[in-house]
This record gives sequence, C-alpha cells and structure tokens, in this order.
Amino acid sequence: MPMSADFQSRLEGTLESIADHFGTPFHIYDEIGIRQTVHELQATFAQITGFREYYAVKALPNPHILKIIYEAGCGFDCSSIPELFLSRTTGARGEDIMFTSNNTSEAEFAAAKAEGGCIINLDDINLISKARPLPEYICFRYNPGVHRTGNVIIGKPEEAKYGLRHDQLLTAFRDAQAEGCSRFGLHTMLISNERDYRYMVDTIKMLLKLASDVEQATCIQLAFINIGGGLGIPYHPDDHPINLRELGKQATALIEEFGKNNGYMPALHMESGRYVTGPHGALVTRAINRKDTYRTYIGVDASMSALMRPGMYGSYHHVTVVGKINQESSAIVDVTGSLCENNDKFAIQRPLPHIDVGDLIIIHDTGAHGHAMGFNYNGRLRPQELLLRANGTVELIRRAETLEDHFATLQFDPNRLYPQPAPSNLTTFEA
Repeated sequence: MPMSADFQSRLEGTLESIADHFGTPFHIYDEIGIRQTVHELQATFAQITGFREYYAVKALPNPHILKIIYEAGCGFDCSSIPELFLSRTTGARGEDIMFTSNNTSEAEFAAAKAEGGCIINLDDINLISKARPLPEYICFRYNPGVHRTGNVIIGKPEEAKYGLRHDQLLTAFRDAQAEGCSRFGLHTMLISNERDYRYMVDTIKMLLKLASDVEQATCIQLAFINIGGGLGIPYHPDDHPINLRELGKQATALIEEFGKNNGYMPALHMESGRYVTGPHGALVTRAINRKDTYRTYIGVDASMSALMRPGMYGSYHHVTVVGKINQESSAIVDVTGSLCENNDKFAIQRPLPHIDVGDLIIIHDTGAHGHAMGFNYNGRLRPQELLLRANGTVELIRRAETLEDHFATLQFDPNRLYPQPAPSNLTTFEA
C-alpha cells in the first residue's frame, strides 16, 4: 500500500494548514512510521545475535532523520566523506558505521579511519594497499558474477562495477590477515527494491557457504555477513509487500544451522534505506496550471529536480489529491513539473479525480531517493523538508534552496595559472 495508512491519517485535516504555513512544495516525513519500521526489523531478526540494520544514508541524508534512526538502534552505511560527516553528527562512531568503498580515494579512507573509525568494507582487492594502514576490523564486498542474477534495477552482477570476483576473495582475506587485521566481515548487494524474500534467503545461503570456505582456507571466523540493502516496498497499490516475517524465520534457521555445523554464528547485518524511510515520506505540491492539448497536463509547483525517480527510471509513485481521495477517478492526466525536459512527469496517463488549480497533490513514498537525488538543472531549486513529529508538531528540517545558494560557488577568490613557458602565439582575452 503506497504511503502508510497511519501516516496518511496523521496528515489528513492538517495538510492545508501545513501548506499555508510553510508553502509548497515540500517533502514531509513521519517520525512515528520510521521508528515503527526500525522496531519491526529489529523484532523480526531478534533471535540472531548481533543483528543490526545499517541505514543507507544515501536514501535520506538529513541529520534530523539520521538522529531518529540512530536513537532507534541502527548504524549507518556510508560511501562518501559527507555521509560520514552526517552520520557522526548523530554520535555514531566505530562499529556504528559501515564505510563501503567504491572507487575510493586515499582522502576518503583517511576520513573513514578518523574520529573513532568505522568498519571499512573494501570493494576491490587493489584497495588493500590504498587503505593502509588497515584497521583491525575489515570487510570485503563480494560479487558472484554469473553465479547469481540481479534484478531489473541492479542488472547482471557480472556487469556491475561493485565487489571482488570469486577467485579474488580468499586472497583478499589472506592479504588483510597478513596486514594485521583480526576481525572480518563479508558483504554483498545484488538487488534493489526486491519484494521476493526468497532472493534474500538465497543470498544468506551464499554468504554462509562462503563463510565456511573462508574459515577452511584461512581459519578466519567471520564476525558478520551483510546482505546489503534491497528490501523493496509496494509503490503501486496492487504490489504485495515483502514477507518480512518469513525472511526473518528462514534467516534465523539458516544461521542457527550454520552455528551447529561450524561452532560459531556470524551476526547478520543489512543496509536497508528504502524500506526504513521510503513509505514514510511524501512530496506535497500544488497544482498551478491545467493544459489541454493532445493530452491533459496538470502542472504543479514541484519538478523532477525534487523527485528524479519517475523521470530517470520510469518509476511509479502513487498520487492522491487532498480532499478528493474518495472521489471517482474521472480524468486521465499527466502530472508535470516545469523543467525543459519531457520526462519531467510525476505521473503519465494516470486516472485521477478532477484537479483544480490550487489543489494540493500528494506524491507518495518519497522518503528514500527523493530529495537525496535532487539536482539543479534549469536552475530549479530543491524544496524544503519537513518532519511530522510524534507529538503532532511539524518542524522544518531543511529550508528550501535560494538563489544565493545556487550561485554561491560562483563567489571565489581569483585563481589563475599561467603555464611556463607560455606558448609564443598565446592570445588572451580579458573579461
């Protein structure tokens, strides 16, 4: 069901006043829903000692949201210096943070090892030398290649830029062991927005088999296996949710069986972003224009710069009209922004109730990869973010961008290089 019913009920009756006070457009997030989802994850895997959700910061990189998630008991999955910085503003340190490298620079490794460090997850065997001195705790990201299939979002594992080949894995563990590492993890991520729990079960089986192989070859007992993110949500009303209970049941059984056969049990980690916050966010925008040509277009005051997924991926986001949720869908329309790109559409040929200029429109499930993927093409400015607190108050947690923000990088001290010796035929033009 797009956008949790509880979130929608908490917004009903107040959204007009929220829009009047803050103006539109805005993303709004639900504190209660986020906390409940984290609790659901933790309860589902509670029988696995050391289970932890490392929230993928890329999904919703706002420190107010990250603080809620950290208070609820999660760690963070990061892959850049800004994401490390944001995570650490919550108080997260050390094993609270997974830093998953991907084409990583020495400066990024230095940042990962600073301020209490983190668990470094190496994506490439060649990065062992770049990450020196290696910390005590190290993880490797595995890519099974043709031995597994991905899904439509991630694609074929053998074509992905992520992870070590199968034949590199044991060498990587041995090399890290020789560098002084004493605690190890094993990570993979093969799919995105997957609602078939059986895929995750197969991934756990794969990682546990590798854990046995690693121990047999190196005597290393893995501290954890990490199945990455990928838990999907039902964006469309007809989509079924993932069977989280069955995933938890089978994951627990697999790890317990591994413990009986191997004498120890690795913890289970995951890095869900979309699952934790996706359904608990919405983009609220106002209809500002109606255009009737070969189609009917409803123009709104948000653009693709506030929500890239429909234009970039053709993704479905449910749309409802405030005050008309129970009205019959009497028109087929495209809901569009104002970018000079024809894919700047939140909905295409969607049956919706009659929309008048001035109506508020809710675009569901923008709590992950919504504002985070924003951009400034056409000079469009990214919108504000609001938080619906558990006590019913609504708080501004990111202001809307301004022209001053947009042009800030054009303000700088003069800096010019004259190569020596300068070519004799060089012609310069002074502004």
